[in-house]
Amino acid sequence: MDTIGVNLQAVKRRIENAARVCGRDPATVGLVAVAKTFGADAVAAAHRHGQRAFGENYLQEAVDKIVALPGLGLDWHFIGPIQSNKTRQIAEHFAWVHSVDRLKIAERLAAARPAGLAPLQVCIQVNIGDESTKSGVAPGQTLELARAVAALPRLNLRGLMAIPPASDDPAQQRRYFALLRRIKEEMAAAGIGLDTLSMGMSADLEAAIAEGATLVRVGTAIFGPRTVKGEGLLPCG
Repeated sequence: MDTIGVNLQAVKRRIENAARVCGRDPATVGLVAVAKTFGADAVAAAHRHGQRAFGENYLQEAVDKIVALPGLGLDWHFIGPIQSNKTRQIAEHFAWVHSVDRLKIAERLAAARPAGLAPLQVCIQVNIGDESTKSGVAPGQTLELARAVAALPRLNLRGLMAIPPASDDPAQQRRYFALLRRIKEEMAAAGIGLDTLSMGMSADLEAAIAEGATLVRVGTAIFGPRTVKGEGLLPCG
């Protein structure tokens, strides 16, 4: 088995073990393989080992891979910050968008979603760490945004997404993920039922699963460290 296949199986074992430890069915936790900066060959390799859902941060790079890999039945998830002028291409090429953080973006995605495609599956990104360097709606404004997004055509509001502050402390990791879970619960009490918590990456997926993650977004642990020209090796989720 090639390196990507070995890594992918190891990540799936981590997911299964984390789910069982907290009494969850491993089948309730999906895996999005984050392939940003890796080419179509890496995506194809992961697909050969059973991976179907892939996450991308950079639009043009993602579209190039989508065009290069037709007919594989892949689910493409856009997980990066969204600029207004990118909404049409995102709406046309992706099945999921995890990073909606303002109504204007949701409206543009809804307007651009082709009628011949299924509704775009959407998560609202919440800035649970109140970090100025990260996108996301403030926790206290999430319900208002969710109500507005849920009313739009051609979108299916599925859940919440977050990227917490980096920490090596599992207890600290869990505190942030627990906050996102509580926001989801509060929204359910207010009449907005969601089925998705997109949270957890290579370094903290166990903590995320313990707090209810239904999708984890993993890059480094599957594909290895990514190389950015002029910047050396960087983690990728």
